[in-house]
Amino acid sequence: MAPFRRGTKRLGGSTVRGRGTTVARGRGRGRGRGNSTIANSQKPTFYSSRVEEAREETLEHDQTATEESLDEETSPFDSSEDEVDLAAVSVVKPYNTLLWSLNQNVRHEQPPLKKRRLAREHEVEGSLQSITATETEQPDERKDLDSVEEHELDEDIFGSQSDNDDSFGPEIDDTHDYFYEHFNTVNEKALTTCAKDAAESRWTFQRQLKNKLQMRAKQELPSDNALNGILASSIFTYQDLLFCDRVPGVASELRTLTCLHALNHIFKTRDRIIKNNARLSKADTTEDVECRDQGFTRPKVLIILPTRQSCLKVVDSIISLCEPEQQENKKRFQDSYSQTEDQFSPDKPEDFRELFGGNDDDMFRLGMKFTRRTVKYFSQFYNSDIILASPLGLRMAIGTDDSKKQDHDFLSSIEIVIVDQTDALLMQNWEHVGYIFDHLNLQPKETHGCDFSRVRNWYLDGNARFLRQTIVLTAYNTPEINRLFGHNMLNIAGKVKLCKESYEGVMLDLGIQVKQTFSRYDVSALPTDPDARFKYFSTAIVPSLIKSSQAHSSKSQGILVFIPSYMDYVRVRNFLASSTSTQNISFGSISEYTPVRDVARARSHFFSGRHSLLLYTGRAHHFRRYLLRGVHKIIFYALPDNPLFYRETVEGYLTRSVSEGSIDTTDAFVRSVFSRWDVLKLERIVGTKRCAAMITERAGDTFDYL
Repeated sequence: MAPFRRGTKRLGGSTVRGRGTTVARGRGRGRGRGNSTIANSQKPTFYSSRVEEAREETLEHDQTATEESLDEETSPFDSSEDEVDLAAVSVVKPYNTLLWSLNQNVRHEQPPLKKRRLAREHEVEGSLQSITATETEQPDERKDLDSVEEHELDEDIFGSQSDNDDSFGPEIDDTHDYFYEHFNTVNEKALTTCAKDAAESRWTFQRQLKNKLQMRAKQELPSDNALNGILASSIFTYQDLLFCDRVPGVASELRTLTCLHALNHIFKTRDRIIKNNARLSKADTTEDVECRDQGFTRPKVLIILPTRQSCLKVVDSIISLCEPEQQENKKRFQDSYSQTEDQFSPDKPEDFRELFGGNDDDMFRLGMKFTRRTVKYFSQFYNSDIILASPLGLRMAIGTDDSKKQDHDFLSSIEIVIVDQTDALLMQNWEHVGYIFDHLNLQPKETHGCDFSRVRNWYLDGNARFLRQTIVLTAYNTPEINRLFGHNMLNIAGKVKLCKESYEGVMLDLGIQVKQTFSRYDVSALPTDPDARFKYFSTAIVPSLIKSSQAHSSKSQGILVFIPSYMDYVRVRNFLASSTSTQNISFGSISEYTPVRDVARARSHFFSGRHSLLLYTGRAHHFRRYLLRGVHKIIFYALPDNPLFYRETVEGYLTRSVSEGSIDTTDAFVRSVFSRWDVLKLERIVGTKRCAAMITERAGDTFDYL
């Protein structure tokens, strides 16, 4: 598996970390910028009479002072609250006296300045005599206020204990600081075990699980799986996760990992409520005990799935992990969701068999209730712990847009949302997914028996959506999924996007050597992209189709036009049917809504050559995977989101035509139309390196590959 790149991680509630504290250091041995004696110095311009008088009084006082009086002498900058630093005591100088006198009007309105202790007492006693002698001989020496004496460097770089932290801003609450949480809350016993596992590249999320789940987790999930370790680090820390490489080979492990997290959340929630119930029952009536441990309603986990068969797999994984003693309504569940007979041929691809094997009904919803020994299927939503549903089934449960008939209160307290096989949901009706997310964590319209004294404050404040965890698993990324990641995944714990670091491109591994042409058209804005695409198709591609159809040659036969969007399909079909310039083009069409009889007729006429052109939608290929015959050329009106569709049409259809002898490889041709808004699709088909050049290239807009 290719390495992953980690996307944007936003910590909405994290503590802001500054750049640290810089301890100022002076320039050490410098003596100051003035001259050494008063005889060689000049009188400064600010040498006022007031300063001169202060100097004469100071000199007169120094001549009569004794060592005992020196011990009691203080500087005009001393504070009554701080200990006096005797090493800094000196005869008042004109420069210092002037500064002190000028600053008196400012300092009396501010709190007293705090000083650092720059010397120790045993250093002071030996330096008293030298200080007195030096300053008596050189009374006019002026020191540089920016310089620091040599002994100041011996002080601890973090400052003395008398320093106040108020200068660094308000105090930080250690309980919400990740710095203190990571370094100061380390369990030594757990650290020893985790360090051993980390040295052997094993992940140890089991210590966060309930005891009853730990043994099953070790059996179901191997600890040496690197992918599980990467995902578990985000899942079990309640971060939002978008994983863009869900392939059938890892589907089982991903399902087990997410179900384990959901069960662990349900069991811990239930245990906390039970403990608080016992605490409240034992509390004195006069005692004010507050236990906020619930939401507005009971459902806490929502799992969105595409088919009943996928729901069956998730439920089987849940039952395997929790191992309940009893299961209510199990037979009803098996009859409604289980189907052993496959409805398709065995030559279908692996992703198709995983998605549509078994019961492929996309209209369902199921509530599951957990007690200490029992799991109940088909429980009422307001009595359920986990809700499993398809987008269509949940949309029907919410109701119409009429506010009086809508009921979405059961989604008000959802704390974990798991969306599996998201790429399959794109092929159903993505509007239903957006509609569900728009109705998550809203304030309920009715109480539904809620005890508001037990409801968490962030529910009451309407902030539940900022603590909800959303886990999205998809085979590839699309703009729709990116919008879901940006607008609906707002967890304050952060969010992580994991996708492939680079793509090699599926066009390199087709099994057939055929000319592939990619044509780029320019469009300035995304809303105008459909119109610009249709204009390019009708002016640059359709004329060549008309010309070949008028020649009545074999090269005009077997042209397949692959159109991913149904709306574009309708537009192109109407244009070919109504335009006077295309009246000589005979074409057929296959969409996801075409009846089976019409599909068989269109395929037969296309293979026989009666129809020279066939319109084929992406959703029809997704749901049916038709093996079309007679394909000689392929035109991609737009690139498919799923790169496997490109491989299956180019390699599967053209290879079959070559093997049947109906066409030579030199006559086969593939042409794709794209714009700069198709960068995600293009990257998966041509590769990351080629995609960057094709999007930004200004020398031309056509790229040929063999």
